[in-house]
Amino acid sequence: MLRPAISVKFGRKMMYVNSLHELQQHLGLDKIPIPEQVLEYDNMLESKNRSGRRKEKDGEASPKDGGQGSGARKRGLLPPATQQFGVSLRFIYDNNKDLVGLIPPVVRQCVEFLSQPDALETEGIFRRSANVTVIKELLRACNRGEPISFQNDPHNAAVLLKTFLRDLEEPLLTFDMYEKIMDFQTWSPQEKSRKVKYLVREGLPLVNYKVLKYIMQFLWKVQDRSCLNKMTANNLAVVFGPNLAWPPNGQMTLQAIAPINAFTDYILENQESIFII
Repeated sequence: MLRPAISVKFGRKMMYVNSLHELQQHLGLDKIPIPEQVLEYDNMLESKNRSGRRKEKDGEASPKDGGQGSGARKRGLLPPATQQFGVSLRFIYDNNKDLVGLIPPVVRQCVEFLSQPDALETEGIFRRSANVTVIKELLRACNRGEPISFQNDPHNAAVLLKTFLRDLEEPLLTFDMYEKIMDFQTWSPQEKSRKVKYLVREGLPLVNYKVLKYIMQFLWKVQDRSCLNKMTANNLAVVFGPNLAWPPNGQMTLQAIAPINAFTDYILENQESIFII
Protein backbone atom coordinates (compact mmCIF):
# COMPACT_ATOMS: atom_id res chain seq x y z
CA MET A 1 0.00 0.00 0.00
CA LEU A 2 1.18 3.50 -0.77
CA ARG A 3 1.67 5.70 2.26
CA PRO A 4 1.25 9.49 2.36
CA ALA A 5 4.40 11.56 1.89
CA ILE A 6 3.81 13.29 5.22
CA SER A 7 1.88 12.21 8.27
CA VAL A 8 -1.46 13.77 9.20
CA LYS A 9 0.05 15.00 12.47
CA PHE A 10 2.90 16.73 10.64
CA GLY A 11 0.46 18.19 8.14
CA ARG A 12 -1.46 19.90 10.94
CA LYS A 13 1.73 21.66 12.01
CA MET A 14 2.41 23.09 8.57
CA MET A 15 1.68 26.77 7.98
CA TYR A 16 1.18 28.52 4.67
CA VAL A 17 2.31 32.12 4.30
CA ASN A 18 1.59 34.52 1.46
CA SER A 19 4.36 37.06 1.98
CA LEU A 20 7.58 37.83 3.80
CA HIS A 21 5.56 39.91 6.23
CA GLU A 22 3.63 36.82 7.30
CA LEU A 23 6.84 34.77 7.43
CA GLN A 24 8.35 37.42 9.71
CA GLN A 25 5.91 36.28 12.40
CA HIS A 26 7.72 32.94 12.55
CA LEU A 27 11.32 33.72 11.56
CA GLY A 28 13.74 36.52 12.32
CA LEU A 29 14.10 37.72 8.74
CA ASP A 30 16.36 40.59 9.74
CA LYS A 31 19.07 37.96 10.34
CA ILE A 32 18.58 36.25 6.96
CA PRO A 33 20.12 37.70 3.75
CA ILE A 34 17.21 38.10 1.35
CA PRO A 35 17.87 38.97 -2.33
CA GLU A 36 16.83 42.47 -3.35
CA GLN A 37 14.59 41.09 -6.11
CA VAL A 38 12.66 39.05 -3.52
CA LEU A 39 12.20 42.14 -1.33
CA GLU A 40 10.96 44.17 -4.29
CA TYR A 41 8.51 41.44 -5.30
CA ASP A 42 7.23 41.15 -1.73
CA ASN A 43 6.68 44.92 -1.55
CA MET A 44 4.76 44.74 -4.83
CA LEU A 45 2.52 41.99 -3.43
CA GLU A 46 1.91 43.92 -0.22
CA SER A 47 1.07 47.05 -2.20
CA LYS A 48 -1.43 45.10 -4.32
CA ASN A 49 -3.01 43.59 -1.22
CA ARG A 50 -3.43 47.00 0.41
CA SER A 51 -4.80 48.42 -2.83
CA GLY A 52 -7.26 45.56 -3.08
CA ARG A 53 -8.50 46.15 0.45
CA ARG A 54 -8.94 49.87 -0.27
CA LYS A 55 -11.00 49.05 -3.37
CA GLU A 56 -13.19 46.75 -1.33
CA LYS A 57 -13.72 49.53 1.19
CA ASP A 58 -14.70 51.84 -1.69
CA GLY A 59 -17.51 49.51 -2.59
CA GLU A 60 -16.40 46.64 -4.81
CA ALA A 61 -18.20 43.39 -4.02
CA SER A 62 -16.32 41.35 -1.45
CA PRO A 63 -16.91 38.95 1.42
CA LYS A 64 -15.94 41.70 3.83
CA ASP A 65 -18.99 43.83 3.16
CA GLY A 66 -21.38 40.95 3.63
CA GLY A 67 -22.16 40.92 -0.07
CA GLN A 68 -23.31 44.55 -0.15
CA GLY A 69 -21.46 45.07 -3.42
CA SER A 70 -20.12 48.08 -5.22
CA GLY A 71 -23.30 49.99 -5.83
CA ALA A 72 -23.65 51.59 -2.40
CA ARG A 73 -20.17 53.10 -2.21
CA LYS A 74 -20.08 54.11 -5.86
CA ARG A 75 -23.39 55.93 -5.42
CA GLY A 76 -21.90 57.79 -2.47
CA LEU A 77 -23.87 55.86 0.13
CA LEU A 78 -22.45 54.73 3.45
CA PRO A 79 -21.89 51.04 4.21
CA PRO A 80 -24.66 49.34 6.21
CA ALA A 81 -24.73 50.49 9.82
CA THR A 82 -23.85 46.96 10.95
CA GLN A 83 -20.55 46.89 9.04
CA GLN A 84 -17.47 46.34 11.19
CA PHE A 85 -14.73 45.26 8.77
CA GLY A 86 -13.08 47.67 6.36
CA VAL A 87 -14.47 50.79 8.02
CA SER A 88 -13.15 53.24 10.61
CA LEU A 89 -13.49 53.01 14.37
CA ARG A 90 -15.42 56.27 14.18
CA PHE A 91 -17.94 54.69 11.81
CA ILE A 92 -18.47 51.78 14.21
CA TYR A 93 -18.86 54.15 17.15
CA ASP A 94 -21.34 56.38 15.30
CA ASN A 95 -23.50 53.38 14.43
CA ASN A 96 -23.29 51.64 17.81
CA LYS A 97 -24.12 54.23 20.45
CA ASP A 98 -24.51 51.53 23.10
CA LEU A 99 -20.90 50.37 22.83
CA VAL A 100 -19.51 49.29 26.19
CA GLY A 101 -16.24 51.11 26.81
CA LEU A 102 -16.04 52.18 23.13
CA ILE A 103 -15.04 48.62 22.17
CA PRO A 104 -16.36 47.38 18.78
CA PRO A 105 -18.68 44.38 19.14
CA VAL A 106 -16.46 42.01 17.15
CA VAL A 107 -13.41 42.91 19.25
CA ARG A 108 -15.29 42.30 22.49
CA GLN A 109 -16.71 39.00 21.21
CA CYS A 110 -13.27 37.75 20.15
CA VAL A 111 -11.57 38.79 23.38
CA GLU A 112 -14.28 37.39 25.64
CA PHE A 113 -14.18 34.05 23.82
CA LEU A 114 -10.38 33.92 23.91
CA SER A 115 -10.29 34.88 27.60
CA GLN A 116 -11.68 31.48 28.56
CA PRO A 117 -8.95 29.35 30.21
CA ASP A 118 -8.97 26.66 27.53
CA ALA A 119 -8.59 29.25 24.78
CA LEU A 120 -5.88 31.23 26.59
CA GLU A 121 -3.81 28.09 26.96
CA THR A 122 -4.04 27.08 23.29
CA GLU A 123 -0.54 26.51 21.95
CA GLY A 124 0.38 28.91 19.15
CA ILE A 125 -2.68 31.09 19.62
CA PHE A 126 -2.50 34.04 17.16
CA ARG A 127 0.26 32.26 15.22
CA ARG A 128 -1.75 29.41 13.79
CA SER A 129 -3.93 29.96 10.75
CA ALA A 130 -7.64 29.18 10.46
CA ASN A 131 -9.93 27.84 7.75
CA VAL A 132 -10.33 30.59 5.16
CA THR A 133 -13.92 29.66 4.35
CA VAL A 134 -14.91 29.78 8.02
CA ILE A 135 -13.28 33.20 8.47
CA LYS A 136 -15.10 34.59 5.42
CA GLU A 137 -18.41 33.38 6.83
CA LEU A 138 -17.62 34.99 10.19
CA LEU A 139 -16.78 38.25 8.39
CA ARG A 140 -20.09 38.21 6.56
CA ALA A 141 -22.01 37.48 9.75
CA CYS A 142 -20.28 40.35 11.57
CA ASN A 143 -20.94 42.79 8.76
CA ARG A 144 -24.61 41.83 8.71
CA GLY A 145 -24.88 42.29 12.46
CA GLU A 146 -25.64 38.61 13.01
CA PRO A 147 -24.54 36.52 16.01
CA ILE A 148 -21.25 34.75 15.34
CA SER A 149 -20.09 31.32 16.41
CA PHE A 150 -16.40 30.52 16.64
CA GLN A 151 -17.23 26.80 16.47
CA ASN A 152 -15.31 26.24 19.70
CA ASP A 153 -12.07 26.97 17.83
CA PRO A 154 -9.83 29.63 19.45
CA HIS A 155 -7.92 30.05 16.19
CA ASN A 156 -11.07 31.32 14.46
CA ALA A 157 -11.47 34.07 17.06
CA ALA A 158 -7.75 34.88 17.01
CA VAL A 159 -7.61 35.25 13.23
CA LEU A 160 -10.82 37.29 13.19
CA LEU A 161 -9.39 39.74 15.73
CA LYS A 162 -6.19 40.21 13.72
CA THR A 163 -8.20 40.60 10.52
CA PHE A 164 -10.36 43.31 12.08
CA LEU A 165 -7.28 45.32 13.05
CA ARG A 166 -5.59 44.80 9.69
CA ASP A 167 -8.67 45.90 7.73
CA LEU A 168 -9.33 49.16 9.57
CA GLU A 169 -9.39 52.20 7.28
CA GLU A 170 -6.64 53.69 9.43
CA PRO A 171 -4.43 51.62 11.74
CA LEU A 172 -5.12 51.59 15.46
CA LEU A 173 -1.74 53.32 15.91
CA THR A 174 -2.64 56.11 13.51
CA PHE A 175 -0.84 57.35 10.42
CA ASP A 176 0.24 60.46 12.36
CA MET A 177 2.20 58.21 14.72
CA TYR A 178 3.94 56.17 12.04
CA GLU A 179 7.12 58.22 11.57
CA LYS A 180 7.57 58.54 15.33
CA ILE A 181 7.25 54.77 15.72
CA MET A 182 9.99 54.38 13.09
CA ASP A 183 12.34 56.31 15.41
CA PHE A 184 11.48 54.22 18.48
CA GLN A 185 14.66 52.13 18.50
CA THR A 186 16.84 55.24 18.46
CA TRP A 187 15.38 56.56 21.74
CA SER A 188 17.09 56.14 25.09
CA PRO A 189 15.24 54.24 27.84
CA GLN A 190 14.22 57.53 29.42
CA GLU A 191 12.98 58.89 26.09
CA LYS A 192 11.00 55.71 25.44
CA SER A 193 9.17 56.01 28.74
CA ARG A 194 8.31 59.66 28.19
CA LYS A 195 7.58 59.63 24.46
CA VAL A 196 5.53 56.43 24.34
CA LYS A 197 3.30 57.63 27.17
CA TYR A 198 2.79 60.94 25.41
CA LEU A 199 2.08 59.35 22.02
CA VAL A 200 -0.45 56.88 23.40
CA ARG A 201 -2.17 59.24 25.85
CA GLU A 202 -2.14 62.44 23.80
CA GLY A 203 -1.61 61.30 20.22
CA LEU A 204 -4.42 58.77 19.88
CA PRO A 205 -8.12 59.56 19.49
CA LEU A 206 -10.06 58.40 22.56
CA VAL A 207 -11.65 55.43 20.78
CA ASN A 208 -8.23 54.23 19.52
CA TYR A 209 -6.82 54.61 23.02
CA LYS A 210 -9.63 52.58 24.57
CA VAL A 211 -9.40 49.78 21.99
CA LEU A 212 -5.60 49.62 22.26
CA LYS A 213 -5.81 49.45 26.05
CA TYR A 214 -8.47 46.73 25.89
CA ILE A 215 -6.43 44.59 23.51
CA MET A 216 -3.15 45.07 25.39
CA GLN A 217 -4.74 44.12 28.70
CA PHE A 218 -6.04 40.96 27.07
CA LEU A 219 -2.67 40.16 25.47
CA TRP A 220 -1.09 40.46 28.90
CA LYS A 221 -3.31 37.57 29.99
CA VAL A 222 -2.17 35.61 26.95
CA GLN A 223 1.53 36.09 27.63
CA ASP A 224 0.95 35.32 31.31
CA ARG A 225 0.23 31.75 30.17
CA SER A 226 3.15 31.57 27.76
CA CYS A 227 4.43 28.43 29.49
CA LEU A 228 1.41 26.70 27.94
CA ASN A 229 0.56 28.68 24.81
CA LYS A 230 4.20 29.52 23.89
CA MET A 231 3.21 33.13 23.19
CA THR A 232 5.55 35.48 25.04
CA ALA A 233 5.17 39.26 24.93
CA ASN A 234 7.78 39.38 22.17
CA ASN A 235 6.00 36.70 20.14
CA LEU A 236 2.71 38.56 20.48
CA ALA A 237 4.37 41.81 19.40
CA VAL A 238 5.70 40.11 16.27
CA VAL A 239 2.21 38.85 15.42
CA PHE A 240 0.28 42.04 16.27
CA GLY A 241 2.75 44.79 15.37
CA PRO A 242 2.10 44.87 11.59
CA ASN A 243 -1.65 44.81 12.28
CA LEU A 244 -1.43 47.87 14.54
CA ALA A 245 0.66 50.23 12.39
CA TRP A 246 1.49 50.69 8.71
CA PRO A 247 2.45 53.66 6.51
CA PRO A 248 -0.13 55.85 4.74
CA ASN A 249 0.82 54.41 1.34
CA GLY A 250 0.23 50.90 2.66
CA GLN A 251 3.65 49.66 1.52
CA MET A 252 5.26 48.12 4.59
CA THR A 253 8.97 47.36 4.24
CA LEU A 254 10.83 44.68 6.16
CA GLN A 255 12.97 47.42 7.69
CA ALA A 256 9.85 48.98 9.21
CA ILE A 257 8.74 45.79 10.93
CA ALA A 258 11.48 45.81 13.59
CA PRO A 259 10.60 49.24 15.10
CA ILE A 260 6.87 48.52 14.88
CA ASN A 261 7.27 45.22 16.70
CA ALA A 262 9.61 46.78 19.28
CA PHE A 263 7.12 49.61 19.89
CA THR A 264 4.29 47.09 20.31
CA ASP A 265 6.37 44.96 22.67
CA TYR A 266 7.20 48.02 24.78
CA ILE A 267 3.53 48.98 25.14
CA LEU A 268 2.61 45.42 26.09
CA GLU A 269 5.38 45.12 28.67
CA ASN A 270 4.74 48.56 30.19
CA GLN A 271 0.98 48.88 29.86
CA GLU A 272 0.35 49.42 33.56
CA SER A 273 2.30 52.68 33.51
CA ILE A 274 1.10 53.76 30.05
CA PHE A 275 -2.68 53.37 30.35
CA ILE A 276 -3.98 55.47 33.22
CA ILE A 277 -7.66 55.93 32.28
